[in-house]
Amino acid sequence: MEHEVWLLWATLAGVVSLLYYLAILSRRRGSGRLPPGPRPLPIIGNALDLRGNLHHALARLARTHGPVMRLQLGPVPAVALSSRDAAREAFTRHDRRLTGRYTVDAVHALGWADRSLVNMASSDPLWKLQRGILAAHVFSSRSLAAARGVRERKVRDLVAHLRARAGREVDVGRALYGGMINLVSSTFFSVDVVDVDATGESAHGMREHVENIADLMTKPNVSDLLPFLRRLDLQGRRRAAAWHLGEIYRILDGIIERRLAENADGRHGDDFLQVLLDLMSTGKIDRDTVKAIVFEIFFTGGDTITITVEWAMAELLRNPSTMARLRAEIAGALGGKETIEEPDVAGLPYLQAVFKESMRLHPVAPLLVPHKAVEDGVEVCGYAVPKGCTVFVNVWAIMRDTAVWDEPDRFMPERFLGKAAEVDYKGKEFEFFPFGYGRRQCPGMPMAERVVPHLLASLLHAFEWRLPEGMAAEQVDVSERFTTGNVLAVPLKAVPVAIT
Repeated sequence: MEHEVWLLWATLAGVVSLLYYLAILSRRRGSGRLPPGPRPLPIIGNALDLRGNLHHALARLARTHGPVMRLQLGPVPAVALSSRDAAREAFTRHDRRLTGRYTVDAVHALGWADRSLVNMASSDPLWKLQRGILAAHVFSSRSLAAARGVRERKVRDLVAHLRARAGREVDVGRALYGGMINLVSSTFFSVDVVDVDATGESAHGMREHVENIADLMTKPNVSDLLPFLRRLDLQGRRRAAAWHLGEIYRILDGIIERRLAENADGRHGDDFLQVLLDLMSTGKIDRDTVKAIVFEIFFTGGDTITITVEWAMAELLRNPSTMARLRAEIAGALGGKETIEEPDVAGLPYLQAVFKESMRLHPVAPLLVPHKAVEDGVEVCGYAVPKGCTVFVNVWAIMRDTAVWDEPDRFMPERFLGKAAEVDYKGKEFEFFPFGYGRRQCPGMPMAERVVPHLLASLLHAFEWRLPEGMAAEQVDVSERFTTGNVLAVPLKAVPVAIT
């Protein structure tokens, strides 16, 4: 009996999928010339062509099918852009039409997608409100300048934490994460989430919840393959995401409750959390939206900075001459200065080049956050991108394109010196835009520009970094593992040796 029920479901799924594909094809006939691409299979589309790291798979397929390539992700039509010219045309001509988001079912856990700056459509009034709040109170030049002292203190705390472990092997990413979570929480919410000098389990517990949510977002899910089955959540992906998100919200609820109690006692805060609570008190946003905003600041702030610095450290340990040159620049510019301040790093061109080169080789978001065509009329390099298409922009492939970069797979910061030092992160030339472009560009870019170089310089100024005993530089593994972010497949281990 059970077998017959599943056979019935499979037959129904096949029929519905066939009708769905026929509807898609019917819509596309009037949409102009479609891009080339690998032939999709029934129901699953091109899923088998995309095994492994998605940005690697898309780059490999683009070598056969071209820089504008059509794909079918189950019932979801998609287009992948893998060249500078394709990205330039898409964003400069059609940015407004490509501001939608395709969201997997797991993102809808606890209504997250409906309050998420990352996942909401840019036409949503709540998206516009959130973007304006962040621009005015978090990432404006004035707000960043006002919080500089807090960020610098948290970097000093991290250096002190590592100094207490000098001479011992550390998991670099794990050590960084607790410090960065505290940097973010102290900067925006005036509270340390973890005690980095203790076990740090609360930070790493939070990170495990975040990583599990990311994993659930990228795992194959029948609810995404067959959307009419979403309500059943047959594989439990949405329920699992709701549990992990609920655990994170429990931590955030504690922070909010403490602040509300302080406000009731007349101790009115003066930080971003207070801005959110004031907006909540006037009815402009609700408590669930406050938690969604706070969560995404942790998610995109602490995690992104940690991943970026860990990649840079891995490449420096793998390239000792580059590390030696960078350390010499820092020592020469700062002399006997005990600690580094954020303005100091502006005068370190090789440090800035190392940061850019690390971002070029290992962007945290190698496909950005996939866009979605919200209107017809999008044409890229002569090919139509119909309304409803998910659009992948493979910045990883673009920033390793041999037509643009010499020896693109080499870690070579020198490429960003001289006139090339003027290349910024805003993607004006569409050869280097790790933070995206246009309306959906990462709003946290101004903070990353300040924090990452400062943190990296502080780590290299305070310590001489060595690999574990018996390990050679060429053995540092820089292979990638991609979920919602691009991380080291093998966590980086190194030994900080304090400089006296």
